[in-house]
Amino acid sequence: MTSPMTGPELHALVERLYPICRSITGDGVRATLEIIGEHVPLKITEVPTGTQVLDWTVPKEWNIRDAYVKDATGRRVIDFRESNLHVVGYSVPVSGTYTLEELRPRLHTLPEQPDLVPYRTSYYAETWGFCLRQETLDALDDGPYEVLIDSTLRHGSLTIAEHVVPGQIEDEIVLSCHTCHPSLANDNLAGIAVAVGLAQRLERPRHTYRFLFMPGTIGAITWLALNRDRVDRIAHGLTLACAGDPGRLTYKRSRRGDAGIDRAMTHVLKDRPHDVVPFSPYGYDERQFCSPGFNLPFGSLTRTPYAGYPEYHTSGDNPDFVTPAALADTLETLWQVTRVLEGDRTLLNLSPYGEPQLGRRGLYGSLGGRSDTKQAQLAMLWVLNLSDGEHSLLDIARRAELPFMAVEEAARALQDAGLVKELA
Repeated sequence: MTSPMTGPELHALVERLYPICRSITGDGVRATLEIIGEHVPLKITEVPTGTQVLDWTVPKEWNIRDAYVKDATGRRVIDFRESNLHVVGYSVPVSGTYTLEELRPRLHTLPEQPDLVPYRTSYYAETWGFCLRQETLDALDDGPYEVLIDSTLRHGSLTIAEHVVPGQIEDEIVLSCHTCHPSLANDNLAGIAVAVGLAQRLERPRHTYRFLFMPGTIGAITWLALNRDRVDRIAHGLTLACAGDPGRLTYKRSRRGDAGIDRAMTHVLKDRPHDVVPFSPYGYDERQFCSPGFNLPFGSLTRTPYAGYPEYHTSGDNPDFVTPAALADTLETLWQVTRVLEGDRTLLNLSPYGEPQLGRRGLYGSLGGRSDTKQAQLAMLWVLNLSDGEHSLLDIARRAELPFMAVEEAARALQDAGLVKELA
């Protein structure tokens, strides 16, 4: 097994990706995927501008080289080179001179958080603007100001990347994380880093694992449009975001409410500080996978949910806000979930009339009284009792209130002894 990425290693990946200016299209996304590709091999798909994808159309590609607002002395009072959040995403090219009064409608601040720069975009309406600290705006005089946005908005493509870990079966576990946000560490570079960490850790799994790195909303819609004929292979799905803040874990259920991923996540989380919330059609890309026409078993895992922390969509969401410990904890939680999904199966008791004699088969431990031995014995009894072809091992673990791995180990011992068999 590959050694899992440590918290500091996950954090280092976040720091490396942080300066790149990303959007729903463009060279920043490709640069991000190039770095991810150093850790796991990727299949890249470029979908041309104008392609019809379900009810949407792939937009023009946006790229930016520089942007600023200069005062009369030539000083950059707003500088894209300082932070790519300073420019409204997808801003059209601009070059001109403006007074402060003329600029004000295009200047975005957070009056309640005067020391932070907000994150703003305008993907589907051609406009332009700048984001800045309220305290910076308050210090500006009447101008005039030299304004430049050196950007392009033209026909190009939308970039999607996939990493696949082949399994013994074609049923897929899909993990999706968005690559469209610029310098925002928790939302969603932390999700990307944890996904990479999990992908590296998987070796010879039973399920096939598919990791999707793509822009939010339009990326998921595009992927679904391109893969509409094969989504029935998705056995479990999870959108991963906001994976590195110090808050407690939050799981959002799938639209189905009690899909396999919902049961696995809630079982693993029960021993950790967490919140479980019902599905709603607002959030990340789980809402695309869970749209009524697809209704896929897709949940969402975050730490503090989107918009639930003051740094959300601001310059405060920087690498200092993301902690190595939180990243490592999210990765370990995901790893435990995959252990449940990999080990879960349905068995049939081959000796269902009365309780079979376990002692003569060497299935009772010789050290009676030890808590782990008692747990193993209890797990065997539960597996025998509920292996009626209708209860999976996860069902049994939940009913018995036992760790899944204890139940799975008991099941393997009973299979080896010929007392149960796995149903196809």
